[in-house]
This record gives sequence, structure tokens and C-alpha cells, in this order.
Amino acid sequence: MSGPLQGVRVVELGGIGPGPHAAMVLADLGADVVRVERPGGGLAVLTDPSRDPVLRGRRSVAADLRDADDLDAVLALLDRADVLVDGFRPGVTDRLGIGPDVLTARNPRLVYARMTGWGADGPWAQRAGHDLNYLSVTGVLHAIGPQDGPPAVPLNLVGDYGGGSLYLLVGVLAALFERERSGRGQVVDAAIVDGVVNLAQLVWGLRGQGAWQDRPGSNLLDGGAPFYTTYRCADDRHVAVGALEPAFYAQLLAGLELDPDGLPAQYDPAGWPQLRDTFTAVFATRARDDWAALFDGTDACVTPVLTFAEAPGHPQLAARGSLVERDGQVQAAAAPRLSRTATGGTAPAPRPGSTPIDEVARDWS
Repeated sequence: MSGPLQGVRVVELGGIGPGPHAAMVLADLGADVVRVERPGGGLAVLTDPSRDPVLRGRRSVAADLRDADDLDAVLALLDRADVLVDGFRPGVTDRLGIGPDVLTARNPRLVYARMTGWGADGPWAQRAGHDLNYLSVTGVLHAIGPQDGPPAVPLNLVGDYGGGSLYLLVGVLAALFERERSGRGQVVDAAIVDGVVNLAQLVWGLRGQGAWQDRPGSNLLDGGAPFYTTYRCADDRHVAVGALEPAFYAQLLAGLELDPDGLPAQYDPAGWPQLRDTFTAVFATRARDDWAALFDGTDACVTPVLTFAEAPGHPQLAARGSLVERDGQVQAAAAPRLSRTATGGTAPAPRPGSTPIDEVARDWS
């Protein structure tokens, strides 16, 4: 596969969540990725691995890391690899004999990328957890709201993928870049809790300036502002309103046919309840797509809230090919795009253990 990472060899220890997503992006960017699965198939907890587009773009080999012969075969691959993506709990690979100390001694150029929830050390390093748990201790889940009632569950995108796989990728690419100068790899310790906290730096900054309250639904970006939230329309579907800047807000009011002189000032929180009531009443008079058509071509920052089924038909996503269909499945195209080197991202998912490990060894010799 062509791409800016062509020639980079990656071994991925099979699992679910942010590790496979990071490996997908590396493969999309041209790396030669080999996924090591347990014999008998992948970890099919949520999806069929043979049809999972997250597993696209790489080969899959079967190996029991507790078997001496299989372990030797995997070690032979790792001796020639540039990157290892390890999504196990800290200490698991050490017990298996492929921990960072062993591997970096055998292959000093190896970038050992650890993807964990709590981090490689600390009192919770060995605890089980999932996206929601990692978000809960960082303050982010509480901030997502709503104002009254339990916090919303924001899929698993903020933690697993925003704070997890994407930070792992930043670490891997940085380590590969540094290796060009030093000739040596290093261990990347990517913890979801660290990434989520880092993602929330803006909020930490606002809070430090006294511009953010620990009360969900009361702040500028958490739905508290009536010009940065969602509204129900006449057909029980919704629009998203993001008219933060005064110039955009003026276009919002114009589209709603509201006189600004009869309304509270945009950034006066005392007037936000009145503004919210007014906007709620007006948006409820038309269907979602009517509002989308009315605001199309303006900078009012009013957009329809689409379902996954509707998203491929949006003209902007369609024009860019952001979503593609392969083998009867809609999946995300590769991102980001580069001007000189093509990226992949549409190869079918491999069948678990479908490539003999000695074939990969020959390719990498």
C-alpha cells in the first residue's frame, strides 16, 4: 500500500478498542501492519472480526503467545518491526516474554506503543476499566451534563479514540521521527486518562480564569448558552446551533426573524433563559430539513442533526468521500489526507489468522 508510512512495519497485538483503531490509521497511512490473533479467531465481542472495517488494511496471523514455538515466531517478527501496538494491561506482555525491556534489548530501534486506560503505573494501573470509567475520573463526564439528571454517555469516542488511539498515534509518529536522529526507539506510554485530560485543556484554562462552573449546562460550551446547543423541530428531529461569534449570532437571529433590540444581550447569562425559551418556540414551528434549507449558505452555524443512516447523503461528506461503501458496508475513509502521498483505508477486514506467520517473516526478512 502506498502512503507516507510505506516501509514502516507494525505488529499489533489483537484486541478491541483504541489499539486496533490506531493500527487502522497506521495502515491507512501506508504502514505494513500485522495483527497477531489468538488461534481460533479474534476477540469477537462487539463485531464480526472478518467484517470489521476497523481491522482493514492489514494481515492477520494466528499465534498463541503462551506456546514456545509461536512466541519465537512472533519474536522473529518483532526483531524486524518498527512499531509494536500493545493494548494489554501493564505487565501482561512482560509475563509473556515480550515486554518492553526484552524487546528493546533485542531490537533497539523498536517503538513500543502501550495503549492503556489508567497508564503503565500508578495505583489503578492494574484495574479494569472502559471509556466511561476513564472519563468519569477526569471531570469530563460530569461536564458533559445534562444540568439535571445523570451525566450523558458520549459513546466511546472521547476516551477510547480521542484521548486514547489518537494520542498513541501522536506518540508513535513522534518516536519514529526522533528515531531518525538517534537511531533508537522508545516506549510510548499512552493512557486514556492522560489524553482526555489533555484534550480538556481549554476547559481547565477557562476554569482557572473563573469562566467555567462545575455545574453542567451552565457554561458556554456545555449546552448552557442558548446559541450553542440543540433544538427540537416540528417533526421531532433536531438542529444544532453553534452561533458563538456575534456576526454569526446576528445571522441566526435574522434567519429566525427575531429583532435583537427586543432580546437580552448575547453574552449576558442572566438573559440566557429568555433566549432559550424564544429559540425553542421558534425552532418548533418548522421541520428540521426546512431549517437546514433556510440556513444553508449562511454563517449562522445552524445544521441538521443527522443519523448515521443519513450522514452519507450530506452533500459535504458526499463531495469529499468522507464515507465510502465497501463489501456492502459503509465505513469511514482514511484521514487525514496528504497532498503528495496517497492514503488507503478501504481494504476489507482480514479474516482472523488468515495469513501464515512464516509468510510474513519471509516478507520482512
